[in-house]
Amino acid sequence: MSGNRFGKLFSVTTFGESHGAAIGGVIDGVPANFVLDTEAVQLELDKRKPGQSAIVTQRKESDVVTFLSGIFEGKTTGSPIGFMIQNEDQKSKDYSHIQHAYRPSHADYTYDKKYGHRDYRGGGRSSARETAARVVAGAVAKQILGKIGIQIITYVDHVGEIKLTDSVKIDIDCIENNPVRCPNIELAEKMEALIKTIRKQGDTIGGAVTCRITGVPVGLGEPVFDKLHADLGKAMLSINAVKGFEYGSGFDGIAMRGSEHNDEFLTSGKTKSNFSGGIQGGITNGEEIYFRVAFKPVATIMQDQNSIDDKGEEVIVKGRGRHDPCVVPRAVPIVSAMAALVILDHYLIDQSKRIF
Repeated sequence: MSGNRFGKLFSVTTFGESHGAAIGGVIDGVPANFVLDTEAVQLELDKRKPGQSAIVTQRKESDVVTFLSGIFEGKTTGSPIGFMIQNEDQKSKDYSHIQHAYRPSHADYTYDKKYGHRDYRGGGRSSARETAARVVAGAVAKQILGKIGIQIITYVDHVGEIKLTDSVKIDIDCIENNPVRCPNIELAEKMEALIKTIRKQGDTIGGAVTCRITGVPVGLGEPVFDKLHADLGKAMLSINAVKGFEYGSGFDGIAMRGSEHNDEFLTSGKTKSNFSGGIQGGITNGEEIYFRVAFKPVATIMQDQNSIDDKGEEVIVKGRGRHDPCVVPRAVPIVSAMAALVILDHYLIDQSKRIF
């Protein structure tokens, strides 16, 4: 199966299925002699793991990452970093009822038609559990970016009809102090209550995540097909359940005049506004990069749904087992990780062109 590698100079290849023995990956392009904080990597992974609060799936996975290569005496060696995360709490019997049935809005039908064989246990390779490997690679990238002054802040800004607006005060320090990971405690409580209500109904709800990246130098991004925002878009749209990506003014820019939307330059090289989202012509201009990612309601619901089986016959499908009623609280570290992979990859590409 192709499509398991992401990145050019800094890359990650992931492996494993939701109900297999383990998931993991290989990170390549990590500079040698870098002091890697493996505890910080684990902390990022803990933000994504199941069972962390009452509003996420109750699958009990410790999600402890084991590094297999590329690190010696606390420093990177420059060789590929291999890592693995054991699967500990698989309940494959929860999926026996869909061995031959296709769940609505899942990858069951498309995988079966494409490959002629599928792992129906939790979706196999199409499961969002694969994203744990991305978080590990992204956590490594974030540490390297931190050394060069690039910071990534990610949070939930929208759940159902509840949304952060310009008039709402944002407190970055409270993101990790509530299970929703919203930077406003009052709205976080409302979001949490909504998610709990939706779960009791056997249903799910969607949401959105905002990512802000500061300290990015001018010049990252390549013309014409490797524009930075294009690679960010691909990275985000590769995440399970993502249905939309917008950067800068995004779709709100439709209603603006060019005279309002243009980011006028100051003599310092900075701009008065930042509707461009820190990217112009596909290349960073030194301003803050910001974008939003929209997530659909989780496809597995605890209600009867009409579907078909692999013989084309009508069946009734109902979700079983442990699933997220809303994916965005656990999606925050995934969005952050994918952003870090893109930014570091482009940083290294840019540096390779600045020998003289």
